[in-house]
Amino acid sequence: MAIKKSELYSSLWASCDELRGGMDASQYKDYVLVMLFIKYISDKWAGQPYAPITIPEGASFKDMVALKGTIDIGDQINKKIIAPIADTNRLSDMPDFNDVNKLGSGKEMVDRLTNLIAIFERKELDFSKNRADGDDILGDAYEYLMRHFATESGKSKGQFYTPAEVSRIMAKIIGISHANTTSDTTVNDPTCGSGSLLLRVGSEAKGSVTLYGQEKEATTAGLARMNMILHNNPTAEIKQGNTLAKPLFEENGNLKTFDYVVANPPFSDKRWGNGLNLPEDYPYNRFADYGVPPAKNGDYSYLLHIVRSLKRHGKGAVILPHGVLFRGNAEAEIRKNLIKKGYIKGIIGLPANLFYGTGIPAAIIVIDKENAENRKGIFMIDAGKGFIKDGNKNRLREQDIHKIADVFNNQKEVAGYSRMVSVTEIEKNEYNLNIPRYIDSQETEDIQDIEAHLSGGIPNHDIDALKDYWNVYPNLKHTLFENSERPKYSNLKVDKDHIKQSIFEHPEFIAFTRQMGVSFDSWKTNTVEYLKSLTEGNNPKEVIYDISESLLEQYSDKPLIDKYTIYQHLMNYWDETMQDDCYIVALDGWKAETYRILVENKQKKLVDKGWTCDLIPKELVINRYFQAEKQELENLEAEKESVIAELTELEEEHSGEEGFFAEMEKVNQGNVRARIKELKGVLDIEEELAVLNKYLDLLASQSDLNKKIKKAEQALDVKLYAKYPTLTVDEIKTLVVDDKWIQTLETAIENEIDQISQHLSNRIKELAERYESPLSSIDSEVSKLESKVSAHLEKMGFAWN
Repeated sequence: MAIKKSELYSSLWASCDELRGGMDASQYKDYVLVMLFIKYISDKWAGQPYAPITIPEGASFKDMVALKGTIDIGDQINKKIIAPIADTNRLSDMPDFNDVNKLGSGKEMVDRLTNLIAIFERKELDFSKNRADGDDILGDAYEYLMRHFATESGKSKGQFYTPAEVSRIMAKIIGISHANTTSDTTVNDPTCGSGSLLLRVGSEAKGSVTLYGQEKEATTAGLARMNMILHNNPTAEIKQGNTLAKPLFEENGNLKTFDYVVANPPFSDKRWGNGLNLPEDYPYNRFADYGVPPAKNGDYSYLLHIVRSLKRHGKGAVILPHGVLFRGNAEAEIRKNLIKKGYIKGIIGLPANLFYGTGIPAAIIVIDKENAENRKGIFMIDAGKGFIKDGNKNRLREQDIHKIADVFNNQKEVAGYSRMVSVTEIEKNEYNLNIPRYIDSQETEDIQDIEAHLSGGIPNHDIDALKDYWNVYPNLKHTLFENSERPKYSNLKVDKDHIKQSIFEHPEFIAFTRQMGVSFDSWKTNTVEYLKSLTEGNNPKEVIYDISESLLEQYSDKPLIDKYTIYQHLMNYWDETMQDDCYIVALDGWKAETYRILVENKQKKLVDKGWTCDLIPKELVINRYFQAEKQELENLEAEKESVIAELTELEEEHSGEEGFFAEMEKVNQGNVRARIKELKGVLDIEEELAVLNKYLDLLASQSDLNKKIKKAEQALDVKLYAKYPTLTVDEIKTLVVDDKWIQTLETAIENEIDQISQHLSNRIKELAERYESPLSSIDSEVSKLESKVSAHLEKMGFAWN
């Protein structure tokens, strides 16, 4: 059975349960990730000549398995496995597998480490077989664990990880994907953490590049080295030390310079100056020509280190808190000097609460030395509103990432989102780069119109605000509205309850819907052909790139439709289902492989819970090949529902105080039979007996139908199980591509297009209801009611003034 990414992730995360309780997430991550690392390199390279990683004799994962249950397992893992691998491959700062404070002592440690090893023995974690060529499933698993560990590590210990979504944006906007890179192309991250950002930039390059990283924390630097290996970058150079106090990449006594530099440094580091020669910063001179950052805030120290580390035409990107854009004093002077040199190419404002360790909003500062002297403006993006909630953090969606990269790389101005701001304008604002000064991203306020409330009518400015719809449905506007007696107002021509019907039945709406269907069908035709051409060994990441980019292109420049929202539907489905399916096809080909579902019961015995097929759910085969059997089951279910409804109705009808079921504590077969027995020989009870017997008859019918349904389901299941092995490759492709993937996407996109018209009808109804009762009509209604009340009071003998 092929591996699924979702199963891989859940298995790895289950390994964490063996360690929880004894230590903080920031600590137990080290054990799990080292175990993953050893399992992977053992599966992939043990015994392989010329492998990039050497696994000494006796130090593989298989040798670790042999230590399970031994009384000194922790010490043996350290001596026989960890130390030889670390020494041979120049890996340092590996966790201590014999630490009684973290892992417990005696039997507790033995059990914990034994169970942890057992998790990595699972067949779905056999990385020698379950790896799609050219697709970094292991690297992705490592990223998955890193993100979860960062989430659990808390405010002070989650900074070793840059969210993958932010890393991807930086990789896409730094320009490396458009360059002709070679092994001589250098990429550096001076505060590399676990290395995820550095790797992401490297993977975006078309050709090979050489990676360099430095990390202050020793254990995290070790994780970064392992991360490089897991991502097929074993030659990446990772060094451990304080980048600001002692940069470890030097040339001729000064800083080594790189083609690309990226970083997510610690925000507002208050101890950044420890170990530096200030203000001279000898011999690196990173602050010359700019100014020395404040003693208690090191944001600009990292930015200036990056500027100094770039080659003459180098490009960089750094994540810093929003404060760097507008804070004054020494930072204002540094900012002014950077702007004057033309080094700042762009600024991207990100949502708050994205990063682990802090909830404050941050920005990506894009540095580009190429043509800096000719730069006349800074391109700004306010992307602070594009995200979803993910637990207690915010997370960028696929559509947010793509939109940011597209807009930035094309320098496209979008109202309320992006703008090229001239240096002249920035100078007038005293070099303040606070994004809201230049981009108004506030949503238009829905203002109540006092005159409309007083005199009625719908304000024309509210109707005109829907101009995007009227551009597509020009005549629909005249179908819905007519001029009122007052020039700035209109009246609704149709009943407010018929607004939706009027829109959906209008020829322009029907034509638009048909046009959108043609657009999808065009993409569908090409995509179905492409997906059915996939073979064993395909690269799933290339698959999703190809089909998602073609979907974006198909919906570009379509009125009323946000192409990135359409794109997100595909990416959601990819993440939920389609990705796993593509990995199955990549590893096993187009096979309808079934397997038994075995579940462990309380007695630790495996119980057979039936069978399933990951690639083709049973429902798809039923819909295509067993419609008659499905209809029979549906008929039986409908009949059963009718019986249940009758039972419910009968029970409700006779459960009142005078009802035949009133005395029963619970209405069920036993109590009803007991009541019938009690009535034996009693006179004048025919009506009650009829009700009681009807209840029993209905229960019998329900029981009989349950048996028929179960028998029909079993018969269908037998037919299904026999059908799967007979499915041809072409039939499997039809079931998976047409019936599963494309049908799901088509439904999602149709629903999205329906939402467009729903929004129009809802807004018009909202306006109609808002202004349907002007003050004059309310006064008139009040007068009528007062007259009625007065008349009633007079009849009752009360005077009313």
